[in-house]
Amino acid sequence: MATEATSKRNLKPVWIVLAFAALITIVLLPNSGGDLPVVGQRALAILAFAVILWVTEAVAYPVSSAMILASIAVLLGLAPSMEDPSVQMGTNEALKLALGGFSSSSVALVGAALFLAAAMQITNLHKRIALWVLSLVGTKTKALVVGAILVAIVLAFVVPSATARAGAVVPILLGVVAAFGLSKESRLAALLVITATQAVSIWNVGIKTAAAQNLVALGFINSEFGVDISWGRWFMYAAPFSIIMSFVLFFVMIKLIKPETDNIAGGKEIIGVQLQELGPLKRKEITLIITSILLLFFWSTEGKLHPFDTTTITILAIAFLLTPKIGVFNWKEASSRIDWGTLIVFAVGISLGTTLLSTKGAAWLSDTIFGSLGLDTMPILATIALVTVFNIVIHLGFASATSLASALIPVFIALAISLPMPVENQIGFVLIQQFVICFGFLLPVSAPQNMLAYGTGAFTTKDFLKSGIPLTIVGYILILLLSATYWKWIGLL
Repeated sequence: MATEATSKRNLKPVWIVLAFAALITIVLLPNSGGDLPVVGQRALAILAFAVILWVTEAVAYPVSSAMILASIAVLLGLAPSMEDPSVQMGTNEALKLALGGFSSSSVALVGAALFLAAAMQITNLHKRIALWVLSLVGTKTKALVVGAILVAIVLAFVVPSATARAGAVVPILLGVVAAFGLSKESRLAALLVITATQAVSIWNVGIKTAAAQNLVALGFINSEFGVDISWGRWFMYAAPFSIIMSFVLFFVMIKLIKPETDNIAGGKEIIGVQLQELGPLKRKEITLIITSILLLFFWSTEGKLHPFDTTTITILAIAFLLTPKIGVFNWKEASSRIDWGTLIVFAVGISLGTTLLSTKGAAWLSDTIFGSLGLDTMPILATIALVTVFNIVIHLGFASATSLASALIPVFIALAISLPMPVENQIGFVLIQQFVICFGFLLPVSAPQNMLAYGTGAFTTKDFLKSGIPLTIVGYILILLLSATYWKWIGLL
């Protein structure tokens, strides 16, 4: 294990050199100034540079973000302007592009979501919710599998971070397994932990605020199409997929991983003891529960009963939760639990994607990748089938769905615009591909929550893959089925 880690660490300088080599090579390629402006070519060079760093994790994500910002400012600043090629764009204008992502309302929503997740951790409310759900389902193995799925579903509504949700439920499940006298290497541990982790990914699709990558996509959609997708509309579009996949997950898991026992004697009592250790509901937990319920209400009725958008509502909630005496935490408590690097990566990802769109780099890349396939003459279902396969395969190289969305959604937007269909259907096409970006079912490295669970040692890569393959296949078929029926009926396609 140490040898593998050392080998990976020693390769990092190689990947950094390769990233810079790709950047310089693409920048120096001849450009006749046809369909691809020089600034678009340089934006694509920066994308290649970013993808190599993201996929190999040669440097930390926040470090790569700083490098991407500097590259946009310098390389685009010294490139000919799109409006007047006889003059340079200028570093001031290029820097506005580089920092544009920081002004996105999606970044503000991600920041607020990180605070909300921190509030759950500080009050331990997420743990109480998980234990409460598990206490209701019983002690049979199948019931515990149902409980693991239900916990992931309930937490998806109130904890807007996939990693935080996995971090809440996985230790509880391992604690239950240990209390039953089984080790974390047992089949029961593998069954429950993989179930919970896959359920987290499934519900990243179903709920707009469940994952940061969704907000990346919505930021691009808003920038390009001038359309906001409300929490309720997203739920109407995506929840049927997640509900069906939750049933599929249950049957896949109980068939593929056979635990040591079918019934856990005294299991309910053990969970009850853990609940007792948390004590009665505290004032801060009650405040957070009421706030979360109000948030769900305002999110789901956005544009119907009130004029407030999701971001504004969430920021108002965080402001209330930070208010002395009546809130649940203070700035010091919250900020120490927030990964600020995540916010920087998110903003820079939006900046890079917006740069690709505004410089026509995304359109050129879309035409290069998909143009020869003649997608504009194919039925929309065939186009979705081909692009979804491409999306799933590309995901194998990305550990971060946020980075994947930053790289691919601008390309999918450019592709959608080239397809002969109304704007609302173009938006639907992009949303469906965003649903696929959330998959992350195949490998532990496919998502941060997978890696968190894998780090416990409860399962092997082979175990995860055994569940991931059928889930990915069924998910793919379900995407096509919903595209041909439900999404078509409600006007998404």
